[in-house]
Amino acid sequence: MIRFVGAGCGAADLITVRGQRLLQEADVIIYAGSLVNPALLTYAKAGAKIYNSAEMTLEEVLSVMFEAEERGLSVVRLHTGDPCLYGAIREQMDALDKKGIAYDYTPGVSSFCGAAAALNMEYTLPSVSQSVVITRMAGRTPVPERESVRAFAKHKATMVLFLSTGLLEKTQQELIEGGYDPETPAAIVYKASWPDEKTVLCTVSSLADCAKQNGIRKTALIIVGDAVRQSGYARSELYNPAFATEFRPAKE
Repeated sequence: MIRFVGAGCGAADLITVRGQRLLQEADVIIYAGSLVNPALLTYAKAGAKIYNSAEMTLEEVLSVMFEAEERGLSVVRLHTGDPCLYGAIREQMDALDKKGIAYDYTPGVSSFCGAAAALNMEYTLPSVSQSVVITRMAGRTPVPERESVRAFAKHKATMVLFLSTGLLEKTQQELIEGGYDPETPAAIVYKASWPDEKTVLCTVSSLADCAKQNGIRKTALIIVGDAVRQSGYARSELYNPAFATEFRPAKE
């Protein structure tokens, strides 16, 4: 059995209870060393074999999995955040399917959740924004044109951009030309939940300058939209005494 595990967004104690238990039991751990907090490896048992996938190709990762499976060893493939976002897990799972090797998947706290926590932010404020677009800028790897930042910007929903900190001048251009007002609130969250976490509030038109001023070049999320301001929202109907629910009658 290969266990895909979400490591969470940074802090070692933000891994799930299940994920921690699987790490403690694993004979082999393959972790995404470019982003996973190495403090998580302290959960590994004595004698566990640990591999850093940042230094490996897909074929090398699979080779470790296949060998461990043949030897009857338990494997944890530890991905940053939640593996469903930019985790490249499907290609691993397909290779395991071809070999008839069983696997499962334990979710983790995504960095877009960690970033909201760093800002004490609610993404979906009533009457301000009820949608969150999670995307990235096209860089060395492409993005379908229909999913470009410019295309999404016309909706003016809350947008969270992964893997785009090194492209901020182009990013703010795409955001503005797509439809966001240059003064739309924005935030840069560097290494959410890590000890050196940093948050910067700015506007769409000042994203690149603010990142430079704060020495942020990578490992950060960009959040754009009126929800960043955290004001001007309507009261939630769910807790409105005049609003009846399945569990509570309306009160006069």
